[in-house]
Amino acid sequence: MAMMKEFKEFAMRGNVVDLAVGVIIGGAFGQIVSSFVNDVLMPPLGLLTGGVDFSKLMITLKEAADPAQAVHLKYGVFINTVINFLIVAFAIFLMIRTINRLKRKEEALPAVPTTKECPECLMTIPLNAKRCGHCAVAVK
Repeated sequence: MAMMKEFKEFAMRGNVVDLAVGVIIGGAFGQIVSSFVNDVLMPPLGLLTGGVDFSKLMITLKEAADPAQAVHLKYGVFINTVINFLIVAFAIFLMIRTINRLKRKEEALPAVPTTKECPECLMTIPLNAKRCGHCAVAVK
């Protein structure tokens, strides 16, 4: 029973739940990108390259009477996969770049000071203080 309790604590940690959500969203995002590459990007690219469908490009290494026994080197599928990866990497780059810009803007704003140092004893006192609470010196 203690093992189940430990597992429940592990599974319900914020990091594990966040990771699970990230994996699920990543899988869905991967499907969107795959559809974009295969259904939107590749047809015009194939048209520009003379009607070549990259997914059908292959080298037959071994002929066979039964198509299931034939051995093919499907370099066209590899080209599709590389293009898919580049699009995903570029999309993630743009997303991270935007997030970093937003963080820089937040960091660029300096915090408004609420305290100052006493000129006599150098202790920290409130900004609006008229006297230092530590040494009783009048401050401006």
